[in-house]
Amino acid sequence: MTTTGTGLEGLTTEAVDPRFDAIDLMPISELAALMNDNDHVVPTAVRSALPQIVPALEAATARMQQGGRLVYVGAGTPGRIGVLDASECPPTFSTPPELVFAVIAGGPEAIAGAVEGAEDDAEAGAASMDETQIGPLDTVVGIASSGRTPFVVAAVRRARERGALTVGLSCNSDTALSAEAEHGIEVLVGPELVSGSTRLKAGTAQKLVLNMFSTILMIQLGKTYGNLMVDVTASNAKLKLRATGIVARITGVDVDTAREALEESGYIVKRAVLKIARGMDADRADSALLEAGGRLRIALEANR
Repeated sequence: MTTTGTGLEGLTTEAVDPRFDAIDLMPISELAALMNDNDHVVPTAVRSALPQIVPALEAATARMQQGGRLVYVGAGTPGRIGVLDASECPPTFSTPPELVFAVIAGGPEAIAGAVEGAEDDAEAGAASMDETQIGPLDTVVGIASSGRTPFVVAAVRRARERGALTVGLSCNSDTALSAEAEHGIEVLVGPELVSGSTRLKAGTAQKLVLNMFSTILMIQLGKTYGNLMVDVTASNAKLKLRATGIVARITGVDVDTAREALEESGYIVKRAVLKIARGMDADRADSALLEAGGRLRIALEANR
């Protein structure tokens, strides 16, 4: 069954799947299994979109390596997913909050609740790009399950006018958002278990794609050494233990030596590694990292 007559015709994210007509009658065990089975399509759909995702990531990398920012724009659930992914970058990679951030229709109030009419305000979407001073080095990723949300489409259009790299992430085909963006990414997950509830498969797909954007871009910026989180912000006991383990693993020293080096280095992993491996004090370590573009591996090899 489709959504004929509602104005949502052709949107698979709004379609009603007859396989799920009786979910309100199912026992919990069957419903949980059905939901899990339905979720299996998501990673496959993301893989099918890799030919769209990879060029967008390559273009974003080139801009961020020149000092650009990564900006997510969304409304409702996609906006909240953008906020979530962006908010994880500072503690994971020690990025300043202005390097990766999210714009959500309706502002901060919309993170925890709905703001009436916010997603339909195209003028506000365009204005948000002006307010955040989007420029030619920035990458703006518009996120909309339907691919037609006015706030997001207008924001992407305005960002492109301002010279930014623009990406449109949706879960339908041939969307208005893809048409506005330089790179359209369409992850086709099909109808939801609860019709139109795009916080389910569509939301999961969006989070997987944003995981790729934030993680791969940070790797390209030298925020990891191999798969080790060498720019972690050691802000609590668990993260201090993680930082200690990372330093010990890279340098081959014991845990006590690694902890001592971290304490003397302000719990900055890269400094501690260069202190142990190359005998550098904090100032020299920072200079070596600056010369290496923040990449610990290059700084280590250059100072052998």
